[in-house]
Amino acid sequence: MVENRVFVITGAAGSGKTTVRDYLHDNFNMTTIITHTTRKPRDNEVDGIDYYFETPQSFLQNHYLETVKYAGNLYGSSFEGLQRAWEKTPFATIVLDTAGAITYKQKLADKAVVIFLKVGDKHKLLNRMEKRGDKESIIAQRIHSKEYQRDLTLPKGLQGKAQVVINDQWGKTIEEIEAIINKYE
Repeated sequence: MVENRVFVITGAAGSGKTTVRDYLHDNFNMTTIITHTTRKPRDNEVDGIDYYFETPQSFLQNHYLETVKYAGNLYGSSFEGLQRAWEKTPFATIVLDTAGAITYKQKLADKAVVIFLKVGDKHKLLNRMEKRGDKESIIAQRIHSKEYQRDLTLPKGLQGKAQVVINDQWGKTIEEIEAIINKYE
């Protein structure tokens, strides 16, 4: 029998975290763990599908595995959300910043498989954020944040505990991601 695992996708903004998560959902039937945030939705985002969009007050009413403040907004994933995902499929996936990924690895040990996405050229990250529709002011705020700078490199807390994938060429990225998943099937 396959053991429950959560595949934690992490890396800097624009590294392809959501694209990889969607690939795992579509091609490996992984349940996506929906996280909570106080950030305003982007034009194409839907509450309860992309995030649970919360007020600062409603955010505090959940039971969290991890929370983080990023670019002035709160983000977190709840214990209940993880359990609901595992009730559907033994493999689930979640997008987290590196601080959240460290917490998942610490609290869930081998049940958390961390995949750190890296892009060879920082300019590609900016280009990807522009293409997805982020406003220039938001991009500027994000790239100057300490969290963004932190997420550009694999932190000490994930060294030797995360799979590093360079996401410059989608075909190669898919091969590497599939090889990681196949270790646990």
